[in-house]
Amino acid sequence: MTATLEVAEGVGTIRLDRPPMNALDIATQDRLKELAAEATCRDDVRAVVLHGGEKVFAAGADIKEMQAMDHAAMIARSGALQESFTAVARIPKPVVAAVNGYALGGGCELALCADFRIAAENAKLGQPEILLGLIPGAGGTQRLARLVGPAKAKDLIFTGRQVKAPEALAIGLVDRVVPAAEVYEQAHAWAARLARGPAIALRAAKESIDAGLETDLDTGLAIERTWFAGLFATEDRERGMRSFVEEGPGKAKFL
Repeated sequence: MTATLEVAEGVGTIRLDRPPMNALDIATQDRLKELAAEATCRDDVRAVVLHGGEKVFAAGADIKEMQAMDHAAMIARSGALQESFTAVARIPKPVVAAVNGYALGGGCELALCADFRIAAENAKLGQPEILLGLIPGAGGTQRLARLVGPAKAKDLIFTGRQVKAPEALAIGLVDRVVPAAEVYEQAHAWAARLARGPAIALRAAKESIDAGLETDLDTGLAIERTWFAGLFATEDRERGMRSFVEEGPGKAKFL
């Protein structure tokens, strides 16, 4: 298998396993889509960590595989490529990327599909496709611009340069920088904390934010309003409010 899903403490770890650099070939792309669907459906998975191992997250696409493809072949494949990454982005549960080493090209695009990114001090991220006469094709032009703003996204995509962890943190490309040996541990701990939270409310928050960013303010407010009212039908809402009244804030335990 080029990627696996392991579950512990309510956290599903999607682990890339294609040494030495976790190049994202077609088989790995398709496998990511399968695992995203599995993580979405499994009740014992309440949060997800994306991890490539201790040395590298993912160094990008399989260039040798891509070199053999012509225009017609890529027209046929590009939709499936984007769908595999979108499947990860649309997992309706908190997702954190644990980024060790390189996250370049498709690897950076995969990290962009997470809700939160924890990077090693030695991590390097970037979209170097321009150096191949290409542009990012798995969501990089869209998700990167939405995350760091159009000017910074154009800087990275136009130049193809790699960004070290401190700069990635400064521009908002990653959310936390930690020693390399602690990346997965901290990512799993963050995910495990959220896994103990109210699952439907977390899904509502994620979908409201993500969908709201794709539309105008009034429509976004309508999405929020619908979810907000709907949560009053959930057991978690009853449990959370009852605990607040009887025990004080922050003490509710959700199933």
